[in-house]
Amino acid sequence: MSSLFLLVIADPTSAALEAISRLPNEVSTFVSDNPDELRSHAPAADAILFAHGNPELLKLVIPLAVRAQWIHSLWTGVEGILTPELLEHPAPLTNGRGVFRWPLADWVAAVLLFFAFDLRRVLQQQDQGLWKPVFGKMLEGQTLGIVGYGSIGSAAAERAKPFGMKIAALRRRAALFKPDALVDFSYGPDQLQEMLASCDYVLVTTPLTADTRGLIGEAELAAMKTTAVVINVGRGPVIDEPALIRALQSGAIRGAALDVFDTEPLPVDHPFWKMTNVLLSPHTADRVEGFLAPALTCFLENLERFRKGSPLLNVVDKRSGY
Repeated sequence: MSSLFLLVIADPTSAALEAISRLPNEVSTFVSDNPDELRSHAPAADAILFAHGNPELLKLVIPLAVRAQWIHSLWTGVEGILTPELLEHPAPLTNGRGVFRWPLADWVAAVLLFFAFDLRRVLQQQDQGLWKPVFGKMLEGQTLGIVGYGSIGSAAAERAKPFGMKIAALRRRAALFKPDALVDFSYGPDQLQEMLASCDYVLVTTPLTADTRGLIGEAELAAMKTTAVVINVGRGPVIDEPALIRALQSGAIRGAALDVFDTEPLPVDHPFWKMTNVLLSPHTADRVEGFLAPALTCFLENLERFRKGSPLLNVVDKRSGY
């Protein structure tokens, strides 16, 4: 492809998108989050980059983007943009799958240490000026179960393994498992409760699809150890939130660390805010300095592939939702 018009749905003042201004001369771009401007330029777009937080902007562009041959979302999750319009559009959809895995893995490591050494109590006693021994528990020998052992799960396993932790991994298809030095125990979807019963920490990283919504529910929480901690960096609705609240309030499990929720922002009257056995993060576990750089690198590599007619990376199965 000699020349190409790229429509970028983004805040045009975002410094993080500076790399877009350095594309080859053969690639012309228009960056906007103004609905009228986007409507005006959509019919001429050969490719679309969605790099905004408002999926409605992409929704209004898609029906008008009759020339578009490729659509890329800078983000990993696609459940919010898979509208009927996008499902029916013939252009392939790619995303930033895996690009935020290392910040998320570091956040998971911080959570493991937070609960292992009861740092909530340490901070409370510091605030109270109270000198009282706090006994932790080493991570060595503990089992981290990963529900959805993909790029994020494997990165978290790589962080956890040097602590001496054992890794139990569950994937959608057991056939996807290959020899992996990080994994001690492998499970298929029909073994979820069996895996959960063996874990000290449970990390949820699965995307939100029809199959994963409510995947961790009443029965799954009941299968866990009373000392177990649930960590969710995937999507909120993968865990049945009311069931999780009941399990936390009753002491059926020890605690939870949550970066994602059913409703975001989390309502001010939500029970999670006042639970001392819950660690909250406002869907920012992957937000570190320069966190968008790998996402842009992924897009730019795909752009070069698109221009050359080579296979694209991270192609999304629109019907499956990931």
